[in-house]
This record gives sequence, structure tokens and C-alpha cells, in this order.
Amino acid sequence: VLVALYEEPEKPNSALDFLKHHLGASAPENPEIEALRLEVAEMKEKYEAVLEENKNLKSKVKVY
Repeated sequence: VLVALYEEPEKPNSALDFLKHHLGASAPENPEIEALRLEVAEMKEKYEAVLEENKNLKSKVKVY
């Protein structure tokens, strides 16, 4: 991270914030990130529902 800071063409105002950002301990969440997390959670729920439906349909096919 220190090398990245050294090689950064436009030096940040706060080296500490730069380090936190690159180490994953960034400050407040971006609203876009929260929206993407919600979207991922919704997609996981839909995926689980589709898996369950697929399982049910396979069991119906085995019966016939």
C-alpha cells in the first residue's frame, strides 16, 4: 500500500485515508455500494427460490 501511495501520480490530501481505503477500512459506505449489496441479497433469494422450484420439478418428473 505504501508503494501504491508513493507511485500515485495525484497525491491524496490525507495519506491515512488513502491507507485506510486500500486496506479495506474505508470511511462511510457509498450509497451505490449499499444498493449493490441489496441487489445481491435479492438475487440470492431468487436463486434459492429457483433451486427449490427446480428440485420440486425434478421430483415431479421422476414420478411420471
